[in-house]
Amino acid sequence: MSTIHIGAPEGAFAKTVLFPGDPLRAKFIADTFLSEVVQVNEIRNMLAFTGNFHGQRVSVMGSGMGIPSCMLYAKELITEYGVKNIIRIGTAGGLKGTQLGDLVVALSASTDSMVNRSRLLGLDFAPCADFELVRRAVDAGRSRKLTVRTGMCFSSDYFYSPIKDLYDHVERMGILCVEMEAAGLYGVAAEYGASALAILTISDHIRTGEEMTAEQRQNGLRQMVEVALETACM
Repeated sequence: MSTIHIGAPEGAFAKTVLFPGDPLRAKFIADTFLSEVVQVNEIRNMLAFTGNFHGQRVSVMGSGMGIPSCMLYAKELITEYGVKNIIRIGTAGGLKGTQLGDLVVALSASTDSMVNRSRLLGLDFAPCADFELVRRAVDAGRSRKLTVRTGMCFSSDYFYSPIKDLYDHVERMGILCVEMEAAGLYGVAAEYGASALAILTISDHIRTGEEMTAEQRQNGLRQMVEVALETACM
């Protein structure tokens, strides 16, 4: 059953996988929130775990940084392991209309990558999140009195972008934040018939230069994980 990149046996993954970029964050989530945990992958140190949350089976696996890594693992999870839902959890740089600590539920993901245009024979393809996952995430966040914003994110191939005035342009289009994986994940999910969602915490603000403190990161990311787990297990 193993693929080139995932060494798990058949049936090792739950139908829903939480997808943080950092494999050590995946381990933290498994250790902190799940019971009866089994580690199911360690190839290339891209750690993956399956356990139970409130009596329901759920998996968590690192995706790596950037669209190519995220797409590679998402594709194999869907086509080789039968995963039906992938929920990305990560941080993002905020733009106009957001504040530190806000939770962004990304309805769609624009990008400077060519991957989704390539999916549609050179035409523009607009991948979006699954509505049912969006609804669950918004309900879960608001039930915790969190500031939940729904809208567009921008997935960039560049952490240090050379594109002049990029943020001016994307902000004018109503995009709420910038990250590096959601557009790839949404495209893979669309191509292979799965559901996907990105839940993002604004950890720094591109316009104001503000950054979360260590304590704010700990609390904010914990809340994001709880929202994602509830979304997965509703």
